[in-house]
Amino acid sequence: MDPLVTAIIETFRASFGAEPALLVRSPGRINLIGEHTDYNMGFVLPAAIDREMFFAISPRTDKVCRTIAYNLNREETFATDQLEKTEEKWTYYLKGVIDQIQKLGYEFHGFDLVFGGNIPVGAGVSSSAALEAGLAFAINELYQLGIPKMALVQLCQRAENQFVGLNCGIMDMFASLMGDTDAVIRLDCRSLEYEYFPFTQEQHVLVLCDTGVKHSLGTSEYNTRRAECERGVAILQAHKPSIQSLRDVSIEFLQEHQAEFDPVTYKRCKYIVEEINRVVEACKDLQKDDLEAFGKKMYQTHEGLQHDYEVSCEELDFLVDQARLNPAVLGARMMGGGFGGCTINLIEKGAADAFIETMTRAYKESLNLDLVTHKVVIKKGTSRLESSNERV
Repeated sequence: MDPLVTAIIETFRASFGAEPALLVRSPGRINLIGEHTDYNMGFVLPAAIDREMFFAISPRTDKVCRTIAYNLNREETFATDQLEKTEEKWTYYLKGVIDQIQKLGYEFHGFDLVFGGNIPVGAGVSSSAALEAGLAFAINELYQLGIPKMALVQLCQRAENQFVGLNCGIMDMFASLMGDTDAVIRLDCRSLEYEYFPFTQEQHVLVLCDTGVKHSLGTSEYNTRRAECERGVAILQAHKPSIQSLRDVSIEFLQEHQAEFDPVTYKRCKYIVEEINRVVEACKDLQKDDLEAFGKKMYQTHEGLQHDYEVSCEELDFLVDQARLNPAVLGARMMGGGFGGCTINLIEKGAADAFIETMTRAYKESLNLDLVTHKVVIKKGTSRLESSNERV
């Protein structure tokens, strides 16, 4: 058993004097291609990974929730009918999930919980979504509520939007709950329909290179990009009222009306329309097991994010430029909202260690920054780890 899981179970025993009734793992996620397409009602291509949050939990007969955050060495006790915001902000994710399940009309008691994980914080692989997904799954299992998996995804998103107060999309929770081994998921952000595509990992590996920086431009520029996309949609709607988002726009139609756009808005819309198409074409590459063609599209995505959408930064661009010099790297791009965070790199498996060594050295020599890297494996989504005292 993972030493971290063992430690979490031991903490549970020491704190609550019993064995946990249920153990759950809930993974972080990556997004291979399809960046900033979610709020434009396009496609994304995420996967769950082997960086996880673990939960040891048992039901109670009252409304009390005794919760311990193992990594933070913090704890808080609250009741399911008194979900107040306190200084322990990590509890917002737990309380938000409880709040949303109750709003759906489900009744359940409190619980004793110890959770912890190995998901790198700040690397853009969604530790918060893993926390929400894991607790929602655990409560559903513990009390046999019978909530469908997609409803769990949606309530986790509402928890973050309404209780935590972050206006995030649905991708992170979706990937955490719905992921599968050796597969990526194409999610239609408009209809919420999804399809699995094979992603073989025998000969290739995915490596995240964490810049270690997060520029303050992030939030304000994110909101600006959304507004720019909406402005582009408004221009095009005048010609075709059926257009609801950039998902409904072809590159030919956009080019036809380029003269009506200011140059910046046009570039933003051009990137999104191309990226939505790129996800569809990339999935065809996966069906043919053509990871070389897939990798080229990752580079194309980065170029679009760098020059047209302008959400990259010096550190991200440096890492992608360095990756291009290595023939063992099939593709690389920035991952996430931008202005810092990670690049995701698709590499021939035998060359991964040398790649990490070269990149780490170059990053230090050129930018005087320490590079943190993570080899990640695509795994199953949120699930039971193992159970003891199967009491529900």
